[in-house]
Amino acid sequence: MKGHARITLVISTYNWVEALERVLDGVRLQTVLPDEVIIADDGSRTDTKDFIDHIRHAFPVPVNHVWHEDCGFRRTVILNKSIAKAKGDYIIEIDGDVVPERHFIQDHVDIMEKGYFVCGGRVMFQENGAVRLSHVVNLCRSRWLRKMVAAVEPKFSERHVRGCNLAFWRDDFIAINGYNEDITGWGHEDREMVYRLLHRGVKERRLKFGGIVRHIYHEAPSMDSKSRNYDIQRDTIARCSTWCQNGISKYLQ
Repeated sequence: MKGHARITLVISTYNWVEALERVLDGVRLQTVLPDEVIIADDGSRTDTKDFIDHIRHAFPVPVNHVWHEDCGFRRTVILNKSIAKAKGDYIIEIDGDVVPERHFIQDHVDIMEKGYFVCGGRVMFQENGAVRLSHVVNLCRSRWLRKMVAAVEPKFSERHVRGCNLAFWRDDFIAINGYNEDITGWGHEDREMVYRLLHRGVKERRLKFGGIVRHIYHEAPSMDSKSRNYDIQRDTIARCSTWCQNGISKYLQ
């Protein structure tokens, strides 16, 4: 089904072993397995490393743990470091707090195509364990509807871009120099990167009625950096930038 494209699943995490265990349990049960899993670890304590070392030998595909020192929220940096080490041609990104439904990889592979990046959705849960009413439709899976949505070229809307369910070709990512590491703290890192893909001519494809991930409830992160990061994104849009200076290139051989 994957043809000749190798799939790397990148999972970002930080100090939440219990959630990461649930995520990896979901990966283990996939109908189509990725060729490798990379845990992009933004400075977790040693219990995360101990857990990964414990499970990796019995895991059905290779698991690579990429870690750096905890110097605050540096998701852009750890993702660049991780994707630099990826052996896959196609990168599927999720966060360490979303559990993939067992057809998740299969559904992504079903619509992947050169010249496109893919934006998927998520199912949000409330603190009491109930699904948000506005997210119920995201639980639905249909190959026919998924193909129909994917065949329509959408008008781009950045609100559909979520790093917890995002896929792209590694070559396209490297061509724009990956994530902009000037963006630190929570907010806009995925959207800013996607704008550079769009400016380079890579088109968006929506993944609906498949590629389901269930978001584990937690308190909202600090948004102190959101405004500053948005200014960087706005500059990228204004300049129609296809490249960032502070990106993945420094980690490539």
